[in-house]
Amino acid sequence: MITRILIILILLIPFSTATADELHLIVSGKAIHYGSGNYNENNKGFGFEYDFKERNNWIPLITAVSFLDSNSQTSNYLGAGSKRRFRFSNDPKGFHFDAGILAFVMTRQDYKNNDPFVAALPFVSFGYDWLAINITYVPKIQPKMVAFTYFQASIRLFEF
Repeated sequence: MITRILIILILLIPFSTATADELHLIVSGKAIHYGSGNYNENNKGFGFEYDFKERNNWIPLITAVSFLDSNSQTSNYLGAGSKRRFRFSNDPKGFHFDAGILAFVMTRQDYKNNDPFVAALPFVSFGYDWLAINITYVPKIQPKMVAFTYFQASIRLFEF
């Protein structure tokens, strides 16, 4: 499945090079669960985020990530969204805060037995120059689930 996701992402990039800006490596990391249970909180995984050129402080993006989920199963997602950038200085590479939303197609072993499903979640990100920390809160949406907060590192690889 991750191979298909990466192929789709790679095929989308040539159509966006006229306005493309940055390619980031996404390193999935930590989850903090709010509730009882024995959950995997070391959500190792990797992916990519492609940020398009910023317009009026808004940055459209596409992303694809594969990681170990809360049940230590491989989960994959392919998504698109937008984030609003707030800068704390006039330096375009200076400290920033982003708030956005990501709509995505995901596969999970414990939800629909790895059949793709569609979802959307808000996220925030704090960063400086080439490094940012992405944070997403996932609410409890099923009786068997618990809410959790999920952290990723975003490392800029290339600027176009």
